[in-house]
Amino acid sequence: RNMSSAGPEGRKKMRECEGLIDSLVYYIQGAIADHEPNDKATENCVCILHNLSYQLEIELPESYAQSIYMQRRNISSNDKTPGCFGTRSRKVKEKQQDTPLPEEKSNPKGVESLWHSTLIRIYLSLIAKSTRNYTQEASLGALQNLTAGTGPMPFAVARTVVQKANGLPSIRAMLHVSHPAVKKTAVSLLRNLSRNTSLQSDIAREVLPDLVSILPDRVPGSDIACETTASICYTLFNLTQSSSHNARLLLSAHGLPKVITISMNDSNMFSKASRAASVLLYSLWSHTDLHSAYKK
Repeated sequence: RNMSSAGPEGRKKMRECEGLIDSLVYYIQGAIADHEPNDKATENCVCILHNLSYQLEIELPESYAQSIYMQRRNISSNDKTPGCFGTRSRKVKEKQQDTPLPEEKSNPKGVESLWHSTLIRIYLSLIAKSTRNYTQEASLGALQNLTAGTGPMPFAVARTVVQKANGLPSIRAMLHVSHPAVKKTAVSLLRNLSRNTSLQSDIAREVLPDLVSILPDRVPGSDIACETTASICYTLFNLTQSSSHNARLLLSAHGLPKVITISMNDSNMFSKASRAASVLLYSLWSHTDLHSAYKK
């Protein structure tokens, strides 16, 4: 567990070590099957996998990177619709965002397991069944790592979490735990998921009211609570930016007074949360059809 957090070279060596990742996954599967999601060894295994999934898309061996990105290149080259900005038009961007990963292997080995739907479901199962904070945080953190980039892998993992594995209810429950680090990681994961435009309506329907409910009435005092508040605001920004319906949801959940209060605190210590709230307010105001409702 300590070695897996020793930097990129350490992660690379451990990912390449034959049988290591498979053994960790095998152990966790056994623990879940035996209804033992809270033992210390399971926590250690999940923390190692969490660390090995960090920067995974950037650090993947060339052979994997080529197989993942080749399909994406082929699809985008077939969709070169001329626009003001050539092939970088919004349609092509959205098309790339929805490009699936190459078909999953039914029996993944080694590094392939790190982004496979089997392990994604294991993380979601541990989030739901474990009461150990470090295990919950590491499971959420592994999913956060896997959804952090902008390539096809993060978007495919996000789609698995939200639509194929029905993971939102388990993640939503973590928004209401008392442990600040678990809550912060759950919000960070939702922020990553909410960047995927094809998932935004599902996410808004499932968790937008919960996100508003955990927004503080004023800027929080601690650093971690401040970061969590900023992340909530950016998640709400993603969900409401191009959806008047979701902006109305935020309004009906009584989120506006909270966002205004947070945005007005310009102390340096809390500027991250205040800036995020200001960005969200600016975006909400762009929905001109809601101006009269805002004013009320």
